[in-house]
Amino acid sequence: MAKYSDKELAIIDAAYKIFLRSIGKVMDSEQIGFIDKAYNLALLKYNGRKTLSGGLYLLGLIEMADIAANEIGLRSKTIVGIFLHRITSETDVTLDYIKENFGERASLIVEGYDKISNIQTSNVSFQSEQFRRLYLSLIDDIRVVLIKIIHRLYDMRHREDVDSKQFKKCLKEVKYLCIPIVHRLGLYEIKKEFEEKVMIYENPLEFEEIKNKIRVSSSEQEKLMENFLAPIRKSLEDEHIESYIKWRTKSIPSIYEKMKTNNLPFEHIYDIFAVRIIIKNSKPSEEKSDCWRVYSLVTNIYQPNPKRLRDWITTPKVSGYESLHTTVRADKNWIEVQIRTERMDEIAEKGSAAHWQYKGKNKKQTTDEWLNQVREILESLDYGKLDDRLSHSCKLDKIYVFTPNGDLKQLPVGATVLDFAFDIHTQIGSQCSGANVNGKLQPIRYVLHSGDRVEILTNKKQVPKSDWLNVVTTEKAKNRIKRYLKDQEMKEAEIGSALFYRRLKNWKIPYTDKLLSEILKEYNLSSGIEFYHLVATEKIDVIRLKDFILSLSDNRDNRGEKNDNEVVKDSSVDAQIGEVSVGNNLSDLAFRIAKCCHPVPGNQVVGFISINGGVTIHRVDCSNLIALKKSFPYRIIDVKWNNDSSEMKEVTIKIVANNELGLLGSVSNVIKDFHVNILNANFETKENKSVAKMVVQVNNANVLDRLLRKLKSINGVLEVHKIN
Repeated sequence: MAKYSDKELAIIDAAYKIFLRSIGKVMDSEQIGFIDKAYNLALLKYNGRKTLSGGLYLLGLIEMADIAANEIGLRSKTIVGIFLHRITSETDVTLDYIKENFGERASLIVEGYDKISNIQTSNVSFQSEQFRRLYLSLIDDIRVVLIKIIHRLYDMRHREDVDSKQFKKCLKEVKYLCIPIVHRLGLYEIKKEFEEKVMIYENPLEFEEIKNKIRVSSSEQEKLMENFLAPIRKSLEDEHIESYIKWRTKSIPSIYEKMKTNNLPFEHIYDIFAVRIIIKNSKPSEEKSDCWRVYSLVTNIYQPNPKRLRDWITTPKVSGYESLHTTVRADKNWIEVQIRTERMDEIAEKGSAAHWQYKGKNKKQTTDEWLNQVREILESLDYGKLDDRLSHSCKLDKIYVFTPNGDLKQLPVGATVLDFAFDIHTQIGSQCSGANVNGKLQPIRYVLHSGDRVEILTNKKQVPKSDWLNVVTTEKAKNRIKRYLKDQEMKEAEIGSALFYRRLKNWKIPYTDKLLSEILKEYNLSSGIEFYHLVATEKIDVIRLKDFILSLSDNRDNRGEKNDNEVVKDSSVDAQIGEVSVGNNLSDLAFRIAKCCHPVPGNQVVGFISINGGVTIHRVDCSNLIALKKSFPYRIIDVKWNNDSSEMKEVTIKIVANNELGLLGSVSNVIKDFHVNILNANFETKENKSVAKMVVQVNNANVLDRLLRKLKSINGVLEVHKIN
């Protein structure tokens, strides 16, 4: 890129010196030195850069700095931010360099401007509350928003330097972000300019028509206003009130809005004039009374409209705006009269910044107070009602993140990837395995931040788990997870109820509602579903349960007492496994099958006496048994299967399931865990369903029963049953 010529550098230098002279009376040498340092860096990095229309880029930055200082009343930090606001995104200057040479505040401004400039807004409504709050959530210094407003004002003044696509976005930001904000800040002249620029581009014919009619009638307007003001001036002189009077035609957009609202032609709009009476040399303690004195003089001459009285001197606007407004009738015309002091007028011209500068000598303190108020204004801004209420809370409790398509989602602060997934869709949340966040892989626990672009990753094998409730923060996600867990609990409860009824049958105990009630009371449970779920998940000690039920019977002779040589039958959650003989007069102990090795008749087994008095049956080659033998050798006993036989029976089972990837592997793993051989297998697909027919070898009916139940519990399996 070619450097600026000597002539171009001279033009830039001259403009910059004029700017420095304009701020010399309100800023000290240290502040100006700070600005000068930022300007020189911009000059170095942007040397030779031209605008779209061929203008000098540095002149644009100087003009924006002038808007900040002289049209709004902002100070050194904001001006430094203007010279540097795009430098990290457009040159090789880094944020670390900005922080080291200009301080953390400047780096936050530059970083914040980059964030809001990089927002993908194609699918986002600029009118939405979410959009405004997204802006606020992305920045750490409110000056960023003010610089954005200044930049957009410059763009509207220099349409030729903005390409067509970018200008459409610019118009939306001006209408739905900038105009409401400058209105609340009391920057009415800037607001008027924004509104007129927007109308020029959106309704050019109507703008020119009203403009021409105003121009044609200008001589009549001047005559009308001179006649209107003459008696007011005389009255002010008679009362020795020093003042000066300004008048103007109301803005073209406001006239156009009146025409549309009232469905009237221009000629029938009478309330198009505004007069401003500015009182000179009014003492602070006498400002209010001076304004009301002038009001009395005006309304003694002209008839006021009581409905149009606006008292903003008793109760100023949140922007600091103070003025007394009345609308009076002169012949057939209604004319608005604004009455204020010189101090009030400067605040009205420069908005909130001027208001806070009047509050005290400590400029740093008042600037910080003003910036805090600006943030409050932005956070409380209601696009639908532009009222003057101010939120007392500055804390944002929401974040705003984007989908891969650019749609904006609102979530609470602290929301995770999993929250976002459930916000999109329940199925996506249920199968969420992580996410691609801003191009980086993140787990489901990753906490999101405003402006993140999130692409959810899913796995069809994934299902919600109870510990997910500790991951999510939104009620929507919590409810979806709880619903799934409840459904699973119901399914398991169905299995548990079947197991419980089978045990009662084996124990020769009839089922009654009273019996269930007593059990729930004993275990401090609220429902039968909860009890059956505990049975299915083996969280109920079967031996204790049996003893409790038997204790409810008055006739203990019917309990089925066992003799020393009796064979004990298992009634564990896993189901009956056959008959076992236990030696050494311990045959009255109930036994259960070890879940770690799943022994079946035909396997070599030993028994381990548990602390509850029962016996757990392990395979002799079980890895857990080695540790048990080492720690508790005295609790190992000999056991054997009655009618020990290795004879195996062939059984054909049918499995119907959803056609999902990995389902066959899950089925095979379950069968393997039961040490069951698969002799033959046949698979076919019908209407997105997989149907499997398998011939397996089992050595007893109880093993088969357990296997079928386990297969049915696999996610995606619809039905399982034996064919022969």
